[in-house]
Amino acid sequence: MNEAAAPAPTDWRRYLPESVRPYSEPEAIAAFFVGVSSGFPYAMIGATLTTRLAQDGIDKKSVTAFSLAFLVYNLKFLWAWIVDGVRIPVLGRLGQRVSWLLLSGVFVIAAVANLAFVDPSASLLYTAYAAVLVGVAGATFDIVIDAYRIELLKPRQLGVGAGMSQYGWRIGSVAAGALALVLAARIGWEMAYLACAMFALPAMITGLIAGEPKRHREPVQRRGLGEAFRAIYGPFTEFFMRKGALLVLLFILLHKIGDTLANLTLRLLLDDMGYTNDEIAIYDVGIGFWAYLIGIFLGGIMYSRLGMKRSVLISLILMGVSNLSFALLAAAGHSNLGLAATITFENIASGIGGVTVIAYFSALCDLRFTASQYALISAAASIVGRFLTGTTAGAMVESFGYVNFYLVTTAIALPGIILFWLMSRAGLIDASIGTAGTVGEGDARKDEPQEGT
Repeated sequence: MNEAAAPAPTDWRRYLPESVRPYSEPEAIAAFFVGVSSGFPYAMIGATLTTRLAQDGIDKKSVTAFSLAFLVYNLKFLWAWIVDGVRIPVLGRLGQRVSWLLLSGVFVIAAVANLAFVDPSASLLYTAYAAVLVGVAGATFDIVIDAYRIELLKPRQLGVGAGMSQYGWRIGSVAAGALALVLAARIGWEMAYLACAMFALPAMITGLIAGEPKRHREPVQRRGLGEAFRAIYGPFTEFFMRKGALLVLLFILLHKIGDTLANLTLRLLLDDMGYTNDEIAIYDVGIGFWAYLIGIFLGGIMYSRLGMKRSVLISLILMGVSNLSFALLAAAGHSNLGLAATITFENIASGIGGVTVIAYFSALCDLRFTASQYALISAAASIVGRFLTGTTAGAMVESFGYVNFYLVTTAIALPGIILFWLMSRAGLIDASIGTAGTVGEGDARKDEPQEGT
């Protein structure tokens, strides 16, 4: 165990295996439940809405255009400062984070209910507005949930907390999507969406039970127009004034490009290699789901045992190698065993990487501006990859062929790995860590093992 190890429990948790105990702590359990609520709005405007539109006879071109509603999630940093700096009347007595958790939860429920009652066949434009509204509400809910999770967890819990949050996100999105389909077939889409809106409640109830995070830091009171503008740009200037901040931002922008390119084209590869829908369902969906959950668990253990810097570096290498496994699959041809091995390795690597990298990004935040800074970081982490995959992935496959394409994505992963290693060697990783990674039990900057362990 490293310096950030949890103290030995004195309650029922002492009977659990040591590797499982961190997942049973109240803060980690809270991270799971807020993650459940975070995942469901995404499902409501994703595959669920696509199915609904298709069943209503909407043409494919119009259906795929609704994916633009997801762009709102990449713009959430533009209004995240409001969550940090604006106190809600009356509800504000519960605390800044809890009050916003309740308000944004109600906003999500209202937006999903609005989408429930639109008629796509009568007005496709109004349906698009309703979908974007769910995107705005879901992105706002995400801003609050991320800030609440980071501030509720102690530095030593950031890895396990990120894992529990991802467990919740995956379960919430899958459960909401499945429930919508089952209910729609029996009682209609309107009631299906209304039932799914209740997935906002786990986060809201968790906020009321767990209360305001002790690590939350109120920003300085601002009065006047000039101070109001500083409330908007202050969180970003604070981040960029840190030593090595520009290199950290460059890493955030670059680290996931290769992985995103590879994963976007996987289904195209499987289709061209002649895999049946049943084979894809068994290996990519079935095995992939469980492998990803295993990866999340392993990522939490790695973060707590190896520390932040070593666990992130290992996960980056694993994600890069997983792209190479796609190239090997493409070269080998149709092979169920090869597909199973590739999907297992890729999803375990992605699960580990998701936990360790999210924990690192969480540690970068200043506790006075958690919502603003994490919204900027999470948006930056996905925007370049999404842009490149949407504009170049298909053309690259056609030009290079699958084997060379996946070799290129492996090479694209190298700059992020090398940059993180160089920053770690130069001390820039430690220098860039915010108070979210240092205030409380444990310290995200300390990777050295304790004496005698």
